Amino acid sequence: MIRRSRLEEEIRQALGRSPVVVMTGPRQSGKTTLARQFVDADSANYFDLEDPLSLARLEEPMTALGALDGLTVIDEIQRRPDLFPVLRVLVDQPRRKRRFLILGSASGALLRQSSESLAGRAEFIDITPFRLTEVGLEKENSHWLRGGFPPSFLASDNKTSFLWRRSFVRAFLEQDLPGMGVRLAFPAMFRFWSMLAHYHGQIWKAADPARAMGVSEPTVRRYLDILTGSLMIRQLKPWHENLAKRQVRSPKIYFTDSGLLHAMLGIRTPDDLLRHPRCGASWEGYALEEIVTAVAPDEVFFWATHNGAELDLLAIKDGKRLGFEFKRADAPKMTPSMRIASEDLALDSLTVVYPGARPYSLGRGVSVVPLRELISGRSG
Repeated sequence: MIRRSRLEEEIRQALGRSPVVVMTGPRQSGKTTLARQFVDADSANYFDLEDPLSLARLEEPMTALGALDGLTVIDEIQRRPDLFPVLRVLVDQPRRKRRFLILGSASGALLRQSSESLAGRAEFIDITPFRLTEVGLEKENSHWLRGGFPPSFLASDNKTSFLWRRSFVRAFLEQDLPGMGVRLAFPAMFRFWSMLAHYHGQIWKAADPARAMGVSEPTVRRYLDILTGSLMIRQLKPWHENLAKRQVRSPKIYFTDSGLLHAMLGIRTPDDLLRHPRCGASWEGYALEEIVTAVAPDEVFFWATHNGAELDLLAIKDGKRLGFEFKRADAPKMTPSMRIASEDLALDSLTVVYPGARPYSLGRGVSVVPLRELISGRSG
């Protein structure tokens, strides 16, 4: 078992500030393991909404939850969004020291819509699969290949890891999505998800997959939004400014977990990965997710113009504009695109992230930094 001490402390502090803490993250990303560090699964204060017994106990939620004091865990809350108004009433009752730790396999944005009644009472924490800093910087290649889902990363060998991820995809499409109210045939969603693997790291164009699947563009956009809301896909929004240049206005598409991407591409081994034509795009998405977690920006975007200038990641943090380029190369060099992005976007810094071993400067405000060093904080 890999202890996630930083997240445990973050949850502990949030529970000290807020009566309700909502942990959002993909299924099998480790939310339940984290929650059980605070409340035992056999406790009367633990509810798993995939368990028929828990559902039966919550037939009368006000009575069941109102009888409990201290911390209560409710897992898979997206299955019962009607519980949010009940929680508001309970945490507002005077002289009762109640706290709720809520787990949801849906995006924070979706759960925030459902939990509007908890405004001012709830704090949200995003839980990702294992990050590189948690599993060990020396395990970068294995983490990139297998991804961060605990059963995949901790598997005994690469074959077992690959088979788990393929089974996860099937179970997610056949069981989880219908459980969330999504009624789409497995073959259609599997085909669509497979197509997205080839769009990984590219600008989204609905017309091509719509034509290939024989459906309308609004339909494929809905499919994409479903996978985004389930935290399987990141739609990286484009940044717009009033520049005298035609700027790209469609999002970029990334798998949030490199292991799932590789499962959809049929990549089983390190050699398969290094030989695959999407190897560079895979590493870009892998590094992007690691950087977003490490930097914890307020907002993230990409930027591109129709003349070819682009920036892989624009992170807005504390009012500063932090630019990132991802280069799977031995010794990245300054490019005209980097100069244009740095000047046009008035970047406070531009960091070129690469899988090498040493940092170096490319000029004022532009540096090349190894991924491991950047996410570990050693680069300053």
